[in-house]
Amino acid sequence: MRATVIHGPNDIRVEEVPDAAVRTPSDAVVRVVLACICGSDLWAYRGVAKRQPGQRIGHEFLGVVEAVGAEVTSVRAGDLVVSPFVWSDGVCDFCREGLQTSCPHGGFWGEPGSDGGQGEAVRVPYADGTLVKLPAEAAGDERLLTAMLALSDVMSTGHHAALAARVRPGATVAVVGDGAVGLCGVLAARRLGAEQIIALGRHTARTDIARSFGATDVVAERGDAAIAAVKELTKGQGAHAVLEAVGTEESMRTAISIARDGGAVGYVGVPHGGSAGVDIGQLFGRNVALGGGVAPARAYLPELLADVLDGAIDPSPVFDRSVTLDQVPDGYRAMDERTALKVRITF
Repeated sequence: MRATVIHGPNDIRVEEVPDAAVRTPSDAVVRVVLACICGSDLWAYRGVAKRQPGQRIGHEFLGVVEAVGAEVTSVRAGDLVVSPFVWSDGVCDFCREGLQTSCPHGGFWGEPGSDGGQGEAVRVPYADGTLVKLPAEAAGDERLLTAMLALSDVMSTGHHAALAARVRPGATVAVVGDGAVGLCGVLAARRLGAEQIIALGRHTARTDIARSFGATDVVAERGDAAIAAVKELTKGQGAHAVLEAVGTEESMRTAISIARDGGAVGYVGVPHGGSAGVDIGQLFGRNVALGGGVAPARAYLPELLADVLDGAIDPSPVFDRSVTLDQVPDGYRAMDERTALKVRITF
């Protein structure tokens, strides 16, 4: 089978790799129908996050089950399924508490020794604890499939940020970052009943999506100017809830600074660099709470899937370009150059 591998900075290739196969009784093999490139994949592409030459890459996919191990009971061959970006056993204490990202038997797609999501098929460990079955009739609906693909990571991660930031009905929310996760954070904030949603971003194509997702205001400035603009929009007080979806020191400093006293920051941007901009004194003095981290997408998938299926939310517009597997290197270049927001891979 063919899959995407990374050999070094700016060196993404599609190569022949060993076929995905059932190795243990709890495994399933999924033939991929849709996958995508994540903004977090770009850290490896740029050489910021180290990878072994030839390592698999990609962690978002949905597809059709081709084979299952003898212990798998929740899915069978022929089922349409989506996978969160982390596999988990579904039965440990952490999984039962909804924190599948801390499962002692879990792991991330594309880590050494595992299949990546950007390939023709994926071996799924602990299939019963990982995969979520989708309606069979969705197989012929391209928009619906694309919306459900977003649940594997970016929509679930935006939702995680909103929950960590304590978004509630009537709240004022600010979202730092106009990538796919930030835009899904806007959608998540609207879903949770926020009244005012301020999107921080400077790319018109992206802020247009933010407005369609529920943003009431857009702030294009950065740094101190962005802080001043948000304060002006919030009567000098700041936002009750701030969603940080970038991961740089500047973005975290901005997020903390625009939070209202007594408010909360939900951070889901993968941190890169030093203390990631966290000033404990600033948090302490203004009673600002800080929460977030790696989103337990498996915990959120059922409720978000229900809303996608009934039309309450549609995150599919974050995908603005489609490529075939052979064109995946072009997709990475497009996202790196910011000529694409989020690239979908079709099979």
